[in-house]
Amino acid sequence: MEKQSIKLGLMGFGTVGTGVVRIIQAHQEDLQKQTGLSIEVSRILVQDAEKSRNLSSMEGALTTDPASLLDDPEIEVIVEVIGGIHPAKEYILGALERGKHVVTANKDLMALHGAEILAKAQEKGCDVFYEASVAGGIPILRALVEGFSSDRIAKMMGIVNGTTNYIMTKMSQEGAEYSEVLKEAQALGYAEQDPTSDVEGFDAARKMAILATLGFRVPMKLEDVDVKGISSVSKEDIAYGKQLGYEIKLLGLARRDEEAIEVSVQPTLVPKSHPLASVNGVFNAVYVHGEAVGETMFYGPGAGELPTATAVVSDLVTVVKNRKLGVNGRGMVAPYKEKVLKEDSEKFSKYFLRIVVADKRGVLAQITQLLADKNISLEQVIQQPFNNGREAEIIMITHLSSKSDMDAVLAYMEQMDIVSTVQSCYRVEGGDK
Repeated sequence: MEKQSIKLGLMGFGTVGTGVVRIIQAHQEDLQKQTGLSIEVSRILVQDAEKSRNLSSMEGALTTDPASLLDDPEIEVIVEVIGGIHPAKEYILGALERGKHVVTANKDLMALHGAEILAKAQEKGCDVFYEASVAGGIPILRALVEGFSSDRIAKMMGIVNGTTNYIMTKMSQEGAEYSEVLKEAQALGYAEQDPTSDVEGFDAARKMAILATLGFRVPMKLEDVDVKGISSVSKEDIAYGKQLGYEIKLLGLARRDEEAIEVSVQPTLVPKSHPLASVNGVFNAVYVHGEAVGETMFYGPGAGELPTATAVVSDLVTVVKNRKLGVNGRGMVAPYKEKVLKEDSEKFSKYFLRIVVADKRGVLAQITQLLADKNISLEQVIQQPFNNGREAEIIMITHLSSKSDMDAVLAYMEQMDIVSTVQSCYRVEGGDK
């Protein structure tokens, strides 16, 4: 007799794990209609089984023994939402070794060890889905794998970290300093007490590595991503950006020209007319350019109990549907293209520069000549008195320049007597090569 239900083991019962159980319980009828099976949370792995929890109905399913999930032959799917690398990696590989399908929200693990996990899944004929690992409730990974399967993606650009977007939004809208807004974000629970992973761009970098791997079908690693965070962005940078017609966002960028790829995360000036410029607060958005379809954008909440849990349950539904069709493990496409990373001389962008110089005749001419010597021309220039008129502040937006040429200019500026300091240098989106 054919099974009428499918049992899953849930690893982690925090915010996301609780959301997963709530959605399964509340939407059981809809899930059964979609899959033909009822979905049962059979066992939940926790650190402390005695801890008081809101979902008292699940108390009987709690366990501190991972083997009770991994070795139970009736549990067909493991849902991992504990986070971190260890022991999550061992649990997931152990589940796959036993022929169990896996759904995870673990961006750190998939960014660092995704290739190994996907290879094991292919070997064992199992599904591994991880939609919730990148942008919460936004179905971007499924779109890349399925929706763009007949297209060739040229570029992905996105706001993929809600904490930094909240900070940048508040700085822009209120003219506040970075340190002030960070404290507020920590008080509201949007930022961790140690916010390094978010504000220095590492969280976004992990997500961009995942997006690039799926979008370009290459085995991207975290170390392949150029990363710069927002801790150096000042309210003056944002004000000048506005004056020049831009908003500053922490932007992930993955771009492919022919077969050469660049992936980066850094503060970026985005034209106010661009849809990403109006993505505010803790919301995420990913902009995808396909060679056939052109420009598309995916927008929504990037974190939170129910948005993230929705993505997890959506993956779970796909696993169950695949099981009914007998196609588990066949839909995944592991990276199969050779990775070719661009040299700095092949990475082109516009740049925003803010420098403090001696207030002397001919200084601007020397700066523009330095740029011209590196084949960099200027699109916009503002010069303002600085330090009570004893110095001048020059704010520039360049035309397209290679990263190697801009790095050479910055290094030379640091040695120039007329340059007191290079305050800021950020990428400007809106001029592609």
